[in-house]
Amino acid sequence: MSDIDALNPKNAHILIVDDEASNVLLLQRILDIAAYKQVQSTEDPRQVVEMFRQRAFDIVLLDLNMPYMNGYEVMEQLQAEAGENMPMVLMLTAQHAQEFRQHALDNGALDYVTKPFNAEELLSRIRNLVDVKLARDFIHKQKEILEQKVAQRTHELELRTSELHETRLQVVRRLGRAAEYRDNETGLHIVRMSKMAAALGKAAGMNEYECDLLLNAAPMHDIGKLGIPDNILLKPGKFEADEWAIMQTHAQIGADILSGDDSELLNMAEEIALTHHEKWNGKGYPNGLVGEGIPLAGRLCALSDVFDALTSVRPYKKAWSVEKAVDLIKEESGEHFDPRLVELFLQLLPEMIAIKEQYAEPESE
Repeated sequence: MSDIDALNPKNAHILIVDDEASNVLLLQRILDIAAYKQVQSTEDPRQVVEMFRQRAFDIVLLDLNMPYMNGYEVMEQLQAEAGENMPMVLMLTAQHAQEFRQHALDNGALDYVTKPFNAEELLSRIRNLVDVKLARDFIHKQKEILEQKVAQRTHELELRTSELHETRLQVVRRLGRAAEYRDNETGLHIVRMSKMAAALGKAAGMNEYECDLLLNAAPMHDIGKLGIPDNILLKPGKFEADEWAIMQTHAQIGADILSGDDSELLNMAEEIALTHHEKWNGKGYPNGLVGEGIPLAGRLCALSDVFDALTSVRPYKKAWSVEKAVDLIKEESGEHFDPRLVELFLQLLPEMIAIKEQYAEPESE
């Protein structure tokens, strides 16, 4: 398969695992109508690992309750076999209880659908998982390409360092913009918030190298939104409790996408994706970290992200005035935000406003 074909979501390799033949036929029919071309199935969960060895799947539609092995056991075997190449698992089950959903998500599934399911919703969830898989594979592919270039052109290293660095940064920025565009935002939001975070990081004591890492890692803070279904991500109104729980998973999804790389840039990006919604008082998500238990990069991005989001136009709201946004940040000092960073932010407010003006949205927006 060519690189172009590999980037076509309809060429994703999908495996259906369900002991009920009627369910398998239904899923095959849904995927066939949706023009997915690479679909296999099995009614015996004991065959999954061997099938994966023969053909690494991108997505596994996995039933929970099956004879011989349940879905949890299949995921455990797949994880042992696949390692970092673990396919994206969408759990299918008639179990509606929260404990089953949570156990599935905690043990490797990235999404969970209860039977009977809506075909359109199922296809949306599959499409989102394919997007996440393509993004993860793209990052890993970039790493392999860069490593090959280093091995082949050691003697050109000094001349090529700048070019390779810029290529990687472009990948980072474009991945960040991909998440923003799915959320009805523009790439200028991530430019503004990352520059604000870097300026604030410098004031907080970060050295020049650390600030540069922060500047280029921050744009990927919401990459996990690639894994959130459109009907939730783009919902104009208030989330229901179950929708909000799914929306919150974007922090962990983002960290999962960015994990497994040994570069400092992507390590910081993973840390930011995971922690930029934590709160100083411990009431944030996904892990309820408290105070300085939240990494500095996450605290910096939280404050910068909120300030720019409040003072920017969104499809669902008007832009707040700088004064109103600053009042809220003051109120949230010691609650949402690190009090020391709030003090530094207020000192740097003219610089923050200058960044907003320099990278303002085009008037047509």
